[in-house]
Amino acid sequence: MPRATQILRKSRKVVEDLNLLKVLQSEISHELSSNSFQDENIGSLGDFVLDWNSSRSQDVVLRRKSESGEEVAVSALLSQKTYDTEGIFPRKLLMKVCVKRPGLSSILQFDCGVSEKGVRKSDFKIRSAYFLQSTTVPGSSIYRGPLFSSLEPQLQDALKEYLVARGIREDLTNFLLLTLHKKEQGQYLDWLQKLESFVMKDERLFSAVAG
Repeated sequence: MPRATQILRKSRKVVEDLNLLKVLQSEISHELSSNSFQDENIGSLGDFVLDWNSSRSQDVVLRRKSESGEEVAVSALLSQKTYDTEGIFPRKLLMKVCVKRPGLSSILQFDCGVSEKGVRKSDFKIRSAYFLQSTTVPGSSIYRGPLFSSLEPQLQDALKEYLVARGIREDLTNFLLLTLHKKEQGQYLDWLQKLESFVMKDERLFSAVAG
C-alpha cells in the first residue's frame, strides 16, 4: 500500500508539472505572436549616447556632454504599476536627470515621471529638484529642497524648460518608453523560457522515476 501511495503522489506531480508546462508554452506562444512593441519605431536619442543597457538590469542610462563641458545623465526604468491607456505603453517611467556643470562639485538632480499622452506621444513631469554633492551620499535628514508642486507655476515651467533645453524632449521620452517596454518584454520572455526548460527537465525526472 505505501508503494501505491508513493506512485500516486509521483503521478500527481507529473500531472501538475505537465499542466504548468502547457500554461507556460501557451504564454510563450502568446508573447511571441503578440510582439507588441517590436514593430514600433518612435523617438530618438538626439545628442545622447546609450551608456548602459544590460540585459540583466531593469534600467538604462544615457549621457550627453556639451562643448561647454556640461554633462547630463539620464537614468530611467519602468514603474511597477500598469495603467489603462489609449496608447501602446501600459506603464509609466521613473526618470532621473542629473546636470553637472564644469568647475562645480554639486549636481542638480531632477526626479521625473514619464507617461504616454495619446498615441506615440509622451511628456514628462518633474516631481522634485535638488542638489547633490558629487563626493557625498546625502542622509535622510538633509534638506533637499521644497516640495516641487508647491513652487510657483512659472518657476515649475521654467525648470522644465531648463531640461528641455538640455535634450529632455518628446523624441527622447518616446525612445525611453519604447526601449524599456521592449526590454521588459524580452526579459519576461526569457524568464518564461528558462522556467519552461526547468519544468521540462523536472517532468522527465519524474517520468523516469515513475517508470
